[in-house]
Amino acid sequence: MDKFISFLKASWEEVQHNVTWPKFSDLQSSSTLVLVASLIFALLVGLIDLVFENGLNAFYQSF
Repeated sequence: MDKFISFLKASWEEVQHNVTWPKFSDLQSSSTLVLVASLIFALLVGLIDLVFENGLNAFYQSF
């Protein structure tokens, strides 16, 4: 148990003193980039789904 407690203490020291945390503005710009990329990807997948759905419906109705 002592090893685990010393591990937790060392980990907390590492987080407090040796980790470089990004600035809030950097986090905001990264989050905005992820949001925009996710929306573009969702629209692209939705468009592909629409094209396949209409194409398959036209194909099945031809029989």
